[in-house]
Amino acid sequence: MVNPVHLKTLLEVTRLGSFSAAAARLGYTASAVSQQMSALEREAGVILFQRSARSVVPTEAAVVMSRHAAKVLTDIEALMAAAAKTQGSKSQELRLGIFPSLATYVLPRILKNPAWKDLGIDLRVSVAEPSQTIQGLRSGGDLDVGLVFQVGQSGLAWPQTINRQWIGDDNFRVVLPAGWGFGPEAKVAADHLSELPWIMHHPGSPDAVVIDRLFAGCNLHPRVVARSDDFHASLEMAAAGLGAALVPELALRNRPAGVVVLDVPEVRLARNVFALVLNEKKTARVQLFVDLLAETLAGLGTAGK
Repeated sequence: MVNPVHLKTLLEVTRLGSFSAAAARLGYTASAVSQQMSALEREAGVILFQRSARSVVPTEAAVVMSRHAAKVLTDIEALMAAAAKTQGSKSQELRLGIFPSLATYVLPRILKNPAWKDLGIDLRVSVAEPSQTIQGLRSGGDLDVGLVFQVGQSGLAWPQTINRQWIGDDNFRVVLPAGWGFGPEAKVAADHLSELPWIMHHPGSPDAVVIDRLFAGCNLHPRVVARSDDFHASLEMAAAGLGAALVPELALRNRPAGVVVLDVPEVRLARNVFALVLNEKKTARVQLFVDLLAETLAGLGTAGK
């Protein structure tokens, strides 16, 4: 299904003629706009832009889609307004489970967004790791919506009565102490990092298993000097010179001085972020909240930039 957020971005790109101009207009980064347009091309199965180093030129398919997108977005706004009127001024209570970095860097932006006040949602928040959040979503649980992440095909499972919607990816990045002499965003082969000291996850968790397999596959055999599942602690230890670490971009939004982020082509891994909604709680208001969440996450762009 085509994401309305992507359609809105398409309209701005075709109107303004560049990803960067559309990004400035919508409050995104240029890379976030580029990612949205790539996703829309995959969803639609057509090429929307001819890209070069200096410009993006809309294809005929983009022009046609933009023309229809304007009407679709108008219809969606009318539909949501009509749905909201049926509920009058009564607010809907929403019990939300959310993992820490999303609660730290994404949820506050939503609560400060003027669109949030129009949703009429009375929010109750529980900050926890995904496995705990999923338990709260089970029959008789204390949550209505869970925001969770999954690394690779790690072992998270949820009941069939839950609707799952992908809302974005949180990419992992390699960080090193600045004193080790690597420049920011330096491109480095994984095997050049193998003999360095590393700060790694505690073994046994699904995330740790996926990361260990990834490292082994690119011939990266870390010399472990610390174990930490707290990314902020890992960043502070890296800044102090203890070792390298693999940290998701959301955590990097508040990275300390003294660390650099590298580009390691072989290390490509992301936390896939999902909204899990109980079927009986999937109202128009909840869907608007999930869409606002996806839009806000996309607008954060790449932390390393």
